[in-house]
Amino acid sequence: MAKLTDLIAQRENLDRQIAEAQREARSGAIAQVKALMAEHGLTAADLNSRVGTARKSSGSKVAAKYRNKATGETWSGRGLQPRWLKAALASGKKIADFAV
Repeated sequence: MAKLTDLIAQRENLDRQIAEAQREARSGAIAQVKALMAEHGLTAADLNSRVGTARKSSGSKVAAKYRNKATGETWSGRGLQPRWLKAALASGKKIADFAV
């Protein structure tokens, strides 16, 4: 059975070998990226630009399609129906009654 000091020394040796292999893999990857960038005429700034990529807009307001005349509450017609509209529809009113 190996002594504890021998096992620790082996682990340190393996840690050094792992670190060296990671450095080599990283430098190889960097070289590949640089070669591709040179081949396609790209710069580091090109990597951060979003030109030509579609972005999902978030938070844009949609015009109201329905309004509760009693309270002034509105609904765009998207998503779940608000409680005031559900209650009004349940009482027999038509959605067209609330159209803006």
